Amino acid sequence: FPPQTVTENFAKVIHGLNANQLTDQVIQRSKRMILDTLGVGLLGTSTKVCHKVAQYSKIYSSDLSSTIWGHLDFRLPPLYAAFVNGVAVHSMDFDDTWHPATHPSGAVLPAVIALSEAFPQKKRISGLDLLLAFNVGIEVQGRLLHFSREARNIPKRY
Repeated sequence: FPPQTVTENFAKVIHGLNANQLTDQVIQRSKRMILDTLGVGLLGTSTKVCHKVAQYSKIYSSDLSSTIWGHLDFRLPPLYAAFVNGVAVHSMDFDDTWHPATHPSGAVLPAVIALSEAFPQKKRISGLDLLLAFNVGIEVQGRLLHFSREARNIPKRY
């Protein structure tokens, strides 16, 4: 077999992740990260920038819809719900960070929740599936940052 490319290896690792690999420690940390991100996101729904992106996103519609955090009667297509909720999280700038500099949960959780809400009632995902998807998203982000020359230079620039 010829050697794998970085992309092939990356895809193989990510595709091979499963819920059995989530240790109790990872599950507990993930729950804490999710709770923190939801709290920051709910607070962020009161910011001007969040109001602007929510108003802008109202022009989009779809048969599928997901919740805008803090607004039970306001739903958008999953892409725009993830966008608005992600802006809400980042607008407060209190969400989690790691090195290299990134805010992992604020980018991953809104997308995971918006997509999970878009599943038909008969195909709803479990809490464990949601934790797995969240951790896969965090893993993808971490690996992409690890391979990024730009990310390695962040500490030197600040």
